[in-house]
Amino acid sequence: MDFKFAIGSVFTITIIKAASVLIIMKVVLNFGNFIIEKVIGSKKIKGIPIDKKKADTLISISKSIFRYVMYFISIVTILKIFGIPTESIIATAGIGGLAIGFGAQHLVSDIISGFFILFEEQFSVGDYVTTSGVSGIVEELGLRVSKIRDFSGDLHIIPNGKIEMVTNHTRGNMRALVDVSVAYEEDIDEVINILKQTCDETRRELNDIIMEGPNVLGVAELTDLGVVIRVIAKTVPMEQWGVERELRKRIKAAFDREGIEIPYPRRVIISKNEGKNGGVAD
Repeated sequence: MDFKFAIGSVFTITIIKAASVLIIMKVVLNFGNFIIEKVIGSKKIKGIPIDKKKADTLISISKSIFRYVMYFISIVTILKIFGIPTESIIATAGIGGLAIGFGAQHLVSDIISGFFILFEEQFSVGDYVTTSGVSGIVEELGLRVSKIRDFSGDLHIIPNGKIEMVTNHTRGNMRALVDVSVAYEEDIDEVINILKQTCDETRRELNDIIMEGPNVLGVAELTDLGVVIRVIAKTVPMEQWGVERELRKRIKAAFDREGIEIPYPRRVIISKNEGKNGGVAD
């Protein structure tokens, strides 16, 4: 009876020690993440200022590395508590390394790709990118995966090893393009002058986000509905859609004020009387 009680006590103590390791790991992990955010979040590393996107990316990757290190230390410690010789496991890792390598080749590929994405600055947290058939804002850049949230709210988790080509939409000025249709009966020169005035007003009021233009390029196309006149501008990243919407709103208001007709599909029905005169009725 005493022997069974002793065995039970030893097992209970072992479980308590293992649980304590997990609790300590969680506390250290939270504290480490807090320190990482404080140090890097100040946007200064060794007195060198960095921009917000790079700071967010460094925070994300640093947390990822710290998390994996803490997991490894906790697993080794718990194995020692249960009396499993971790030294022999580590020593035999070289023998089984080849077999493990085949099984973990995707994991290694993801981690290596993550380092290259970070060091080459292909994209950062907060960038608007298109990759692997997904477009959205980068929410997290980790060692193994990158998390991208599209504009519908869906979160896409993409292994870094699967990222082969990236289109970064937030590097450099972005283009805002608006095509305006007017009826063939309108005076094109007058329309262009109205558009130029509208563009000048928009530039003055939105000069914090408009880097160049808006400029009226001229007649871009002749369609079956009307004449298409193109307006183009350069904006700061992620503001191009807002500038396009604002331009359309202002152009519509200017056309209404000046009596410029915007064409739209219409159907004219002509009916012929079957009477003697063969007249035409509306």
